[in-house]
Amino acid sequence: MRQTAKLVVIALTVMGGVMSQAAAQSASSSNPFSGLSRLFGGGGEKPVTTEDGRVLGPPTELQVMVVDGDDDLRDPVRSASLVASALAEDRNTGQDMLAAARGDYARVLGVMYDEGYFSAIINITLDGVEAAGIAPLDAPKYVGKVVIAVDPGPRFKFARAELAPLAPGTRPDPDYAVGETAGTGIIKRATTSAIRDWRDASHAKARVEGQQIIADHNAAALESSVALHPGPPVTFGRLNASGNERLSTRRLLKIAGYPEGRPFDPDELETVRKRLRRAGVFSAITLVEADSLNPDNSMDIDLKVVEQKPRRIGAAFEISNVDGASLSAYWLHRNLLGGGERFRIEAAVSDIKVDGDGRDYSFGMRIDRPATLSPDTTGYIDLQLSEDNEPDYYLRSGSFALGFNYIKSDRLTADIAVAFVRQRINYGSERYDYRVVSLPGKITWDRRDDLKNAKRGFYLQGGATPFKGFSGTGSGAQLTGEARVYRSMLSDDRLTFAARGRAGTVLGPTIIDTPPDYLFFSGGGGSVRGQPFESLGFRVPIPDTTETAYVGGQSLVNASMEARFQVREKIGAVAFLDASQIWDDGAWKGETKWHAGAGVGVRYDTPIGPLRFDVATPIHGNDEDSKVQLYLGLGQAF
Repeated sequence: MRQTAKLVVIALTVMGGVMSQAAAQSASSSNPFSGLSRLFGGGGEKPVTTEDGRVLGPPTELQVMVVDGDDDLRDPVRSASLVASALAEDRNTGQDMLAAARGDYARVLGVMYDEGYFSAIINITLDGVEAAGIAPLDAPKYVGKVVIAVDPGPRFKFARAELAPLAPGTRPDPDYAVGETAGTGIIKRATTSAIRDWRDASHAKARVEGQQIIADHNAAALESSVALHPGPPVTFGRLNASGNERLSTRRLLKIAGYPEGRPFDPDELETVRKRLRRAGVFSAITLVEADSLNPDNSMDIDLKVVEQKPRRIGAAFEISNVDGASLSAYWLHRNLLGGGERFRIEAAVSDIKVDGDGRDYSFGMRIDRPATLSPDTTGYIDLQLSEDNEPDYYLRSGSFALGFNYIKSDRLTADIAVAFVRQRINYGSERYDYRVVSLPGKITWDRRDDLKNAKRGFYLQGGATPFKGFSGTGSGAQLTGEARVYRSMLSDDRLTFAARGRAGTVLGPTIIDTPPDYLFFSGGGGSVRGQPFESLGFRVPIPDTTETAYVGGQSLVNASMEARFQVREKIGAVAFLDASQIWDDGAWKGETKWHAGAGVGVRYDTPIGPLRFDVATPIHGNDEDSKVQLYLGLGQAF
């Protein structure tokens, strides 16, 4: 039944149904696939019923059979099958099965062509009767079993593989070559890649001008020739925006940073899309290239956006049996002034304990304005107020900052600001006032595969904050750095090893003259689990008094390691070890202290990140504190 003459593959595509009908005529007398046991089972979940609810029979069964061929073909055949899709949606009447089966001849044949099989024989039977032989109006009321049986025949090789012209400096797909396995999927991939190369070279209207594909069934060989028409070099024309209602068109175009007049580059168009998405104003963004070029070979782009609802609220929590609970909430207004501004108000309360002792409070307001200095630079104004009630000190703090965030890419960002900070801290009967003007800056390089629950990649951040003190406050600089790395193994990356290292130091002033926020405490869920919050610090003498102050160190090194194992689809288990060391002088010099904690935890995946429950215990330091500490929060520890 295989064709033995040279045939154009396009003709074979048209003849697929005819070939299957011929097979159907012989199926009733001698089915060549009967008795074979290479089956890929599966079918519907519900019994087949009539419209009035009467049960006609058990769920329809679907079997996919591959004869004298690669068993790996069964998965793509089933994925392409309309019968499989219908059963998955519980559309299982006889009419549904017949319509889907008749459509599957062409779909399965397309799979064979994509995989390089051009002499395939396909039989699709409904309860033993070839589907191609059943008239559409004679569909059975009930179908108990559908069998898709494929004899793929030999796999073809390329006898000719031509693709021209190619963009300067590029080469065709290496799989598209004489002697390699032939298939329409490979031809499509090679052609798509070549057209993409031309588009990268500013030829936006590159297209296929002609093609000839011939199958030689005697030699199991395929001759393929594809001619491309690159078209002229193209520049970006006008950007025609629509759909924006609250955001002004002038600001929309500035946020987009559209490169009008520059040579066409698909990456530039994707960058425009990313800028608009980062603005946080739109729920949908569509960029469509004009069908035809302007007389000067420029190409206009149509931009259509759909704006999001302007307001959003959110909340988070964390609970520890030692540190108490913490609650936070925020309110966000998008496009506050009609220029894409984001206004955010947030508040938090922590150290919420049963005895009601020493709650901490914070409040912040921030407004971000995208495309302030350039399309990739967001300007912001930030105000933060806080009150910390700790057993060894009482701290009130306020800061005001004007800054800029530069987004080089989704993975690489930089931030710089000028800030004024005022802090007042009470150490018993002694009070200190700190006033500084600082220039905080940081760079972040984030290569994690999933920001909520990373399994591979890394995260790097480095920061420097030079500061000038007033009214007796010291001057100097704070330097910080953080690195995280993630590696996974086993099937489906079920086992993940995660590590985090952090370091920081303050150079310049003495420890008592350093603003408290620039010093480094350790202990608690954010640093060393199993140790109480800020339990690692120094007692230093207060000048001209007999009293001491409990302060953080001027230098810090913190390390955390986790082994995360996915027990089930949504449930994971974690074992972890945390440790920190602090110094009472800058550049990691002077007296040192260290502590460590370890424990285990459970993770439950949610759409907004893993729900985290950890049980930890100290393994070095702070022997007088609780031996077991519990933490409940949202998101991985790092």
